[in-house]
Amino acid sequence: MRPDTALLPPRFLRTKEAAAFLGLSSRTLEKHRTYGTGPSYRKLGGRVVYAVDELEAWAAKGTVTSTSDPRGSVLPAKRQEPARQLNAGRYAR
Repeated sequence: MRPDTALLPPRFLRTKEAAAFLGLSSRTLEKHRTYGTGPSYRKLGGRVVYAVDELEAWAAKGTVTSTSDPRGSVLPAKRQEPARQLNAGRYAR
């Protein structure tokens, strides 16, 4: 006997639903995806989907207990500067 799929909780969410789940706009979640700062996602048949447990894990990375705690490890949705390399110039000595 097959389970009624209407009664099962969703395992994967599309971008719009995932953004609502996290309390973000769809555009912010798209930016996170572009810059590599957001939750992991999957491409299924050309569609971007997010696993609910991975959304929860990503959000948990930002957990802090007070304003004096160091910032959580969730980065803003913007391009991150690469780490500087010593002697990275073309003609560095």
